[in-house]
Amino acid sequence: MNSDATKGAAVAESVRYEVVDGIAVITLNRPENGNALDTTMGQALTRAVESAAGDPSVRALMLTAKGKAFCVGGDIMEMRGAGNLPQLMEEAIPRLHAMIRSLTTLPIPVISVLNGPIGGGGIALALCADIVIAAESMKLRGGYSAIGLTPDLGASYFLAARAGAARAKEIFFLNEPVGALQCLEWGILNAVFPDAELHDEAWKLARRLASAASLSLGRIKHLVDGAAARPLDDHLALEQGYMIASARSEDGKEGIAAFMEKRSPRFTGQ
Repeated sequence: MNSDATKGAAVAESVRYEVVDGIAVITLNRPENGNALDTTMGQALTRAVESAAGDPSVRALMLTAKGKAFCVGGDIMEMRGAGNLPQLMEEAIPRLHAMIRSLTTLPIPVISVLNGPIGGGGIALALCADIVIAAESMKLRGGYSAIGLTPDLGASYFLAARAGAARAKEIFFLNEPVGALQCLEWGILNAVFPDAELHDEAWKLARRLASAASLSLGRIKHLVDGAAARPLDDHLALEQGYMIASARSEDGKEGIAAFMEKRSPRFTGQ
């Protein structure tokens, strides 16, 4: 994507990173391997997320991939070649879990753009986002139990959160491919587009979110993501504090003024 407001560079060959008009774009770039997660890609993803987290100009993040698959999961070839598979897991999984936690707690909207199939750990990368959109060719397959393993990276957490426990168990137990339209019906996806339109629709959505009141979106994200774990009184107190802080913000003042003047607001994140 070319733009006068483009900055950043690849953090590794397997993961591309750039910032375009305030939108951080992380692109999985192992298309010949189905964007399977190996140690190098995991490290590169961590650096990319750290770059986005440390850049105050970033107002939205888009996670996408090259090739025909979004991410098929862990790299089975690396697992097979490991002299000690449990040791590989012990070293890799804590780093990947830290990366996923950082990605999901960014105080900005995160969009995942699923250009094709997802499975295994790719389910977590896909579904940890705030909004998940997909091409019609996208398919979901659990994968883990088919090779005698269990979910990681939060795959079971994010799938259960979107589809419910019963559906999540069905998907992980049976390992049957679930098409994009079925995923949409089950609440796993937010939207499905024809393959040829996915890229343009993703950028429309990302630009819309990046131009919104970023402080407001960040606070809404924190409220909604933690709502189920908070007692009502604690949640109401947090809502009160956020509403007062938002009313004091420049974006809050601008939003009210724009509404009264019947014009589009110009939010700055202040």
